[in-house]
Amino acid sequence: MKSLILHTATRLMIGVLILFSLFLFFRGHDEPGGGFIGGLVGAGAFTLYAIAFGTEATRKVLRIDPITLIALGLLSLVVSGLIPMFLNEPFLTGKWLFIEWGAMETKLSTPLLFDIGVYLCVVGFIVTVIFSLEEE
Repeated sequence: MKSLILHTATRLMIGVLILFSLFLFFRGHDEPGGGFIGGLVGAGAFTLYAIAFGTEATRKVLRIDPITLIALGLLSLVVSGLIPMFLNEPFLTGKWLFIEWGAMETKLSTPLLFDIGVYLCVVGFIVTVIFSLEEE
């Protein structure tokens, strides 16, 4: 689409939408939100870019094939379920790892890994659908 307003607005909004997507993702880990809604907002950012600049330009910005995103998301989902099984726990049992970096403490968990998988699957699926609809 050849619209100066759309091109300018898209360039300004894509960064804000990606940051908001990540905010929803990380906020949703402990409160409402999470991988699904964060993935929808992230996919919306790339959809807006595809409408403004086309699928080829969006593929260059994305830098990774959407099908690969889906595969990485599914791998993350499976790994998050298998980690507890190696510790003699049921499939998809939540496990946490606390890492201290001086005065700062980081919390890694299998639910976070699961949310990352959901995020990647949602972004990959929505972008794949949008690309296939726009290329026809």
